[in-house]
Amino acid sequence: MAIALLRTPSSYSPPSATAPLLPFTTACRCPCRVPSSSDHWKHVRGLKIASGSGRGLALTLADTSGDLKEIRDCCTIWKWKEFDVNYLVKGKGPPLLLVHGFGASVGHWRRNIGVLSECYTVYALDLLGFGASDKPPGFAYTMEGWAQLILDFLDEVIKKPAVLVGNSVGSLACVIAASESNGDLVRGLVLLNCAGGMNNKAVVDDWRIKLLLPLLWLFDFLLSQRVIASALFERVKQRENLKNILLSVYGNKDAVDEDLIEIIKGPADDKGALDAFVSIVTGPPGPNPVSLMPRISIPVLVLWGDQDPFTPLDGPVGKYFSSLPSNFPNIELHVLPGVGHCPHDDRPDLVHEKLLPWLSSLPSEKFPSLCFTKGTSRIK
Repeated sequence: MAIALLRTPSSYSPPSATAPLLPFTTACRCPCRVPSSSDHWKHVRGLKIASGSGRGLALTLADTSGDLKEIRDCCTIWKWKEFDVNYLVKGKGPPLLLVHGFGASVGHWRRNIGVLSECYTVYALDLLGFGASDKPPGFAYTMEGWAQLILDFLDEVIKKPAVLVGNSVGSLACVIAASESNGDLVRGLVLLNCAGGMNNKAVVDDWRIKLLLPLLWLFDFLLSQRVIASALFERVKQRENLKNILLSVYGNKDAVDEDLIEIIKGPADDKGALDAFVSIVTGPPGPNPVSLMPRISIPVLVLWGDQDPFTPLDGPVGKYFSSLPSNFPNIELHVLPGVGHCPHDDRPDLVHEKLLPWLSSLPSEKFPSLCFTKGTSRIK
């Protein structure tokens, strides 16, 4: 959590809207049952999943506000073991699965689902412990557990090879899942500022983490005291504190709007959210991507915001991923200037500019080659 106090400079001024936003309306392919654990959505004022071209997408509240029913109607529940897992499905075409990062949920893909669903069947799920999915008290969260959830979701719900798109710890969960897949479930991997572990203790060879390691261990000890943990958690999830944390990890400060704050804060008020927070922050960091990436032979697209204080480009994780394209021909890397830890919500236009042609270039006739046309700003 000490890392969250870092601030990043803002050098980005949002572009004017040069392409129209299309309504989020059609092709919800699941039974539109609202998750029983999704009460937090009522706090989000008029969330809309922006649609239309990624290029020139203006990141203003007016562009991303609308009726929350548009996202909720595309959500349903999948029973994983004895737990309820919330997920969204929209669109028609080859499947993509979007996996959020720490503290986020399906709503964090609000500026991507509409664009991607014009040519693909887009699935997005809430990992156990986040969003509208169950937050079982006393549950021990692990990266391996989330990876297994993803693999089971691919096998039981999507039922065909899919491209995984993840952010932060969601990226790492996708890497683990892809490394354990036999090739029949995962056919492509997109990593947005991939984490080095479930928490910062994974990156012990970063001088910044070394300096903070005593503080991190102290924080772990404090979180083991229930009263202290509850007080700290209540402080962390206060609106102003959440806003400051988000501002520190976003390059485009205008993307940090009231809807984003509520997307993070709403689930944090759920029963079991404190236990999830403590378990994730204090638990084992999980497998390191350094040992996993060489095992992955499917196409991989890595997008990295260069203003990320959590996994900076000059840190060990950033340096490692930067070195991959020269050693592995299946891996493509693009650095996104002025972008923070959550590129898909920070600068979706830059993400779509790289993601859409990469998806269209995947070696399969099942993926539409006309979904992106070079030199145009519209999805066909």
